[in-house]
Amino acid sequence: MRLSPLQPIGIFDSGIGGLTIAREIISKLPHEDVIYFGDTAHMPYGDKSEELIKFYSRRITEFLISRGCKIVVIACNTASSIAYHDLVERFGEHVSIINVVSPIVKGVAENVWSKEVGIIGTKGTIRSKIYEKELKALRPDMVVHSLETPLLAPMIEAGFYDDSISAQIIASYLSDPILSNISSLILACTHYPLIKKEIETFYTGKEVKVFDSTDFVADEVRKILGLQGLLNDRKRTENHFFASDLTESFAKTTKIFFKENLHLEFCPLWDS
Repeated sequence: MRLSPLQPIGIFDSGIGGLTIAREIISKLPHEDVIYFGDTAHMPYGDKSEELIKFYSRRITEFLISRGCKIVVIACNTASSIAYHDLVERFGEHVSIINVVSPIVKGVAENVWSKEVGIIGTKGTIRSKIYEKELKALRPDMVVHSLETPLLAPMIEAGFYDDSISAQIIASYLSDPILSNISSLILACTHYPLIKKEIETFYTGKEVKVFDSTDFVADEVRKILGLQGLLNDRKRTENHFFASDLTESFAKTTKIFFKENLHLEFCPLWDS
């Protein structure tokens, strides 16, 4: 299958979190069209079985490829941790598959020289140990402190961020002794950039650098498309956003993030 620069970029996540990745990609690649799929009907992925996560990821990738996407971004840390290699094996001959773990791990390993690094994410991501494995492969000297924070993604999906409720839950997690000696914190969930400012506020005066994957992933997409000669230099037409359950939170957040050329559609993929 011959790919064209005019084809869209495909992005998927379990819900609204991947919109942070989509927003950054659109910002850094202003001529590209995006097709986004949020699997809100099955969110969160963090407490699902590996086989179910792989199944959902395959169906969504098939959908994005059927819509003509020239590259697929797994904008979900849990799916990146569990389904990435499966998707590469199944679809890698047709399109490049980008995960959200490797770009940020590489960036942190190259630019952070402190040894104590904290990681917060869903149960699935943390239990996979993918961040620890990839960081250790690049920086054996790093000491990684991982913490499951399962309430954060559902909290954000429900619209609770930048308020007293989110502040209390965030403070409860970040006060865990596991994270007491860190000097860097990786947000291992694409939902978490929506509460990044609150996390940075918690660490005011504590000299903890907070990293999220948005910049790193957008740069990786631009790099891969450039190497493949697939960067679009024409004017963007329209971005399309699909959800397996068109929740009020998904619609509201999408409209806040993307005010222009917004096409929002309900798509119960597995029932088709």
